Amino acid sequence: MNILTAFGSVNWIAVLVAFVAYTVLGGVWFTALFGKAYAASLGRADAPREKPSALFIAGPAVCTLVVTVTTALLMAALEITTAGYAVVLALVVGVGYLVANTVNIAINPNMPRPFFYSLISGSYHLVGIVLTALILTAF
Repeated sequence: MNILTAFGSVNWIAVLVAFVAYTVLGGVWFTALFGKAYAASLGRADAPREKPSALFIAGPAVCTLVVTVTTALLMAALEITTAGYAVVLALVVGVGYLVANTVNIAINPNMPRPFFYSLISGSYHLVGIVLTALILTAF
């Protein structure tokens, strides 16, 4: 199946559920689980917490939606229907694109602790894409 015909075979309810799960994971990951470490990776460990702007909330959600839809399209085009193959695809995409891109973004003069940031954010994306792929397969 090609990517264009894959649109018709995507379960959009599964996409919605996976998107919500990935987004909620991000909220929990960057606040409750790794909030202090994330702030430290940005060089803001001692800075007072500010109320996040709408862009800080909406931007990552839109990006997560794009990643979720793209994953659903790839899984449909590749006819991935089992959890095992879904995890393999998620690990390939997660490490090959999401983690690698996170590290690439972090390696710049404005990021005080690029590898620490990459560890926190990259592992979030890796867990998120695996979760997404498993949810898409479950439907």
